[in-house]
Amino acid sequence: MNIGDLARASGVSAKMIRYYEKIGLIPPADRTLSGYRNYCDNDVHTLRFIRRARDLGFTVEQMADLLALWRDRSRASSEVKKIALDQVALLERKAEELKAMSLTLKHLAAHCHGDARPDCPIIDDLADADNEPKSSPDPARFGRGGVDPVRAMRRSGESTR
Repeated sequence: MNIGDLARASGVSAKMIRYYEKIGLIPPADRTLSGYRNYCDNDVHTLRFIRRARDLGFTVEQMADLLALWRDRSRASSEVKKIALDQVALLERKAEELKAMSLTLKHLAAHCHGDARPDCPIIDDLADADNEPKSSPDPARFGRGGVDPVRAMRRSGESTR
């Protein structure tokens, strides 16, 4: 099958298929005499695996590790489980950070009059020089330092409970 057929069968765009080949996540396709890529059913299964892993938020590096484990029939399931649980921890951290961002924005919006006056706690918070985030070594963080809704509530005098 050609790349268009593979894209339709796998749910992965032709552009992403070319990208995955370029970075070595999947091997380069065989070529016909006229230079067109030629794929088989195994390529469909591999790309569906990748698409599902991507849908679960795995990085390209993690997907490469998972593909290697998928192909290795003598693999230890503990290796797969560790990758999955590491991803769960990352997703839970991101979910907490998203919740904190949402709470902060809800708080700020609730305190904004939303009228013709120029005073706006949302703009004030964004411009607050004391709001400088601390750099975080954790690459899973959103932004450099995340969001602190409790600090925003304290700054406005609202109770944290």
